[in-house]
Amino acid sequence: MGRTFDEDPLTLAMAPPRDETPEQRQLREQAEAEAKKISDEIDEQIRRERDVDRRRKKPVKLLLLGQSESGKTATLKNFQLTYARREWSEERASWRAVIQLNLVRNVNLILDHLTQEMGGSSGYSDGHNSDDSELEIQVRKRAKALPPLRFKEKHRLLKLRLTPLAGVQADLERKLGEASQEVYATPVNVAAPFEHATNRRALQEFSINSTNGWKTALDKFRTPRPARPEAGPDPLRKAKEIEDEITEIIASCKDDIKELWEDPVVTEMLNRRKVRLEDSPGFFLNDADRLATRNYQPTDDDVIRARLRTLGVQEYRFIFDHGRTVGQEWRLYDVGGTRSSRAAWYPYFDDVDAIIFLAPISPFDEKLAEDRRVNRLEDSYLLWRSVCSCKLLARTQIILFLNKCDLLQAKLQRGVRIRDSVPSFGDRKNDLPTATRYFQQHFKDISKQHSPVARPFYMYLTSVIDTRSTAVTLGAVEESILREHLRHADLM
Repeated sequence: MGRTFDEDPLTLAMAPPRDETPEQRQLREQAEAEAKKISDEIDEQIRRERDVDRRRKKPVKLLLLGQSESGKTATLKNFQLTYARREWSEERASWRAVIQLNLVRNVNLILDHLTQEMGGSSGYSDGHNSDDSELEIQVRKRAKALPPLRFKEKHRLLKLRLTPLAGVQADLERKLGEASQEVYATPVNVAAPFEHATNRRALQEFSINSTNGWKTALDKFRTPRPARPEAGPDPLRKAKEIEDEITEIIASCKDDIKELWEDPVVTEMLNRRKVRLEDSPGFFLNDADRLATRNYQPTDDDVIRARLRTLGVQEYRFIFDHGRTVGQEWRLYDVGGTRSSRAAWYPYFDDVDAIIFLAPISPFDEKLAEDRRVNRLEDSYLLWRSVCSCKLLARTQIILFLNKCDLLQAKLQRGVRIRDSVPSFGDRKNDLPTATRYFQQHFKDISKQHSPVARPFYMYLTSVIDTRSTAVTLGAVEESILREHLRHADLM
């Protein structure tokens, strides 16, 4: 015959004593409540750990879009600097060769122009093309009417003493190219209004084309490990010797580099040719006194400013070690912004948590390097409209960075008028606050008119080479993106 419920051993063990006093009952209930509280805390901790595990299994995916030289790669580097500091610190020294290459390219470009001027070529054509604006035609006419530049013997000597830098540029590009077919130099036209001169040596842009972007390039400049005597010649040690030789040549040219850049005749020549190296990515001539030394080591700001042209689509994976999402994997996709690269964007629209669209607003008076008929600001408008109107992105968070506000302010302070290139700007005040409000409203109107469904308008005014202000912006962006990511993952 089986036991009754009242006779079950577990029930009997859990039952309070029959002779329990009220005081004993109170103590027992307090102990049970404390035990339940501890149990609930353990359950909550387990739940939180499961949520973290689920989040880690699904990385946050962020796509960076915008035309070429809009600041996409600089934004990506800011993410690494702000949220993956350990990895950033490990890579920082490897950027030295890239920064040196940027500096040498700055010098060699000036020498190219100097060679043409001293050889009697002004760089200005007698006629004009149909894609030239009226403003460009007038500027060209005024430039041709100016008296010829007066070069001296010191300019010839500067050219002669700086000749080794052409070999340095070739050696840096060759070293990277021989190490990997994914790293090479792509000829592009000099980004200046007067593109009709003949026999101009094309500007060489250092560029990468690989699945993990700059990491492929930087691996070739890692600090070499000590070689074992029995292992024979160490290729990394040999590479280090070449780097030291390159650094020695650059350091020996420091005074000549500074003299060339500060020479008033050279400055006038660049002004006449409308060459604004200061506005271009990878500009380091103002830092030659610090960079052209034998013991130069890159700073964080140097790395952010370094120019490394993106080809194709680069994927970067970071485990954040700082911020609100410590331990979370983020996958950032940096895509080439030239017109020929944009066909590769569409496959990355699927399953992306957010898009940061970078629209540089300083080049309102510039043309696309790949199509001199198209204004760069108008190109950004068209790109923004196509992204906003894409049905696949109807539910995707899109964040707009109106970038290069620092360059816009400098341009306006030089007296460049927006209305000369953007007639719709009209008689508005030609200052930074007015200009940014005008451009912001235009992008907002495009988003409102062309989005398949109503979407919030997230916009930030940025200068992504300013690491401190960008870190603040990225903090707000991180929180916004994470909220959407958790919502999509059904964790909120």
